Amino acid sequence: QVQLVDSGGGLVQTGGSLRLSCVASGIRFTLHDMNWYRQAPGNQREFVARVSPSGAPDYADSVKGRFTISRDNAKNTVYLQMNSLKPEDTAVYVCNARWNLVGANYWGAGTLVTVSS
Repeated sequence: QVQLVDSGGGLVQTGGSLRLSCVASGIRFTLHDMNWYRQAPGNQREFVARVSPSGAPDYADSVKGRFTISRDNAKNTVYLQMNSLKPEDTAVYVCNARWNLVGANYWGAGTLVTVSS
């Protein structure tokens, strides 16, 4: 059974930091792209960051220079370090595991990040 358990959200002031974690089980973690998406109230889900199986990162323009994605293959875990947070970063952040070659696409339940002004 595939599980993605994302955690680490909370309430933080503008300029603060949070670190999100997502622990995966039931998948061949080292073969999946690991992604973070977010969805703010009334908005569509949007891409935040990706880390490839080899560790190569990719970011949405809105978070470049502030967020850092990383993975620990030994722990089946992906992290999202979020610094210099802004109120517009407020959203539910959702972990995603994707292996396009076999059509695998899994989602976590999400963790709420609230940035107060």
